[in-house]
Amino acid sequence: MLRQVLLNGLIAGSIYALVALGFTVIYRTVKFFHFAHGVVYAAGAYLAYTFTVLLGLSPLLSFLLASASAGAIGVGIDRLVYLPLRKQKAPNLVFLLASFGVFIFLQNLIQLIYGAQVLSLRTGAVHEGRRILGAVITNTQISILLVSTFLCLALWFFVQKTRPGKAMRAVADDPIAASVVGIYSEEIILISFALGSVLAGAAGILISLETNLTPAMGLEAILKGIIASVIGGIGSIPGAMVGGLFLGLAENLGIWGIQAGWKDAIAFGILILFLLVRRSGILGSKSTTELP
Repeated sequence: MLRQVLLNGLIAGSIYALVALGFTVIYRTVKFFHFAHGVVYAAGAYLAYTFTVLLGLSPLLSFLLASASAGAIGVGIDRLVYLPLRKQKAPNLVFLLASFGVFIFLQNLIQLIYGAQVLSLRTGAVHEGRRILGAVITNTQISILLVSTFLCLALWFFVQKTRPGKAMRAVADDPIAASVVGIYSEEIILISFALGSVLAGAAGILISLETNLTPAMGLEAILKGIIASVIGGIGSIPGAMVGGLFLGLAENLGIWGIQAGWKDAIAFGILILFLLVRRSGILGSKSTTELP
């Protein structure tokens, strides 16, 4: 039983890690909480439903198209909403309020287009899972783990080894110094929103293979992504990965002996406990916003 709980936690944690990574990639460059990231997650799932169920495209092609479309939505949010605010040098509170507004608008737009009913991306016959080390895992869950791992590694390689990735790190560390050496910050912000939103859309698609789709699904996702990011250290890409996996394992271990409805309460309890421990200085005095 414990092995099954740990496996379930690993699967959930891989989704949380993707959401947290996308959120972190954007936060590193714009330095505010992009709350609308959650509705991009939901949009990715609904776009995959459109391509797969309504248009009859293959699952792989639908995944690629929906993820790319989620990236385009994220870029559109930045260009239409955040860019004018940056030009006006608006304070972070204004960005946060604008992000809430975008979240509410797009969530209601999804509900207007698809309705409030629960939808499912899962098609075809249900097959029995495979037994691995005493735990049962389905082919869908294997796909979730493999795709999540690939995307995490691909992001790490992009940020650490490519020229645009190094420019992203430079802008995140010191945007003024980056501009002095010829790095155009708006271009980097555009890349960050594209990458982060693709990851959010991919996470929404992957979770919809296991659960149903609802217009409000993005709210829980962004809250879990923020919690995972805070646990791992706001602005840290490796920390977002570790934070997501830790949160998924902690939630599933926490509900082992109680009802699953307590999962969200456990997540917020972990966040509060972490912040209290952090404030006490037990984990050291290093700021969680420092970049690796």
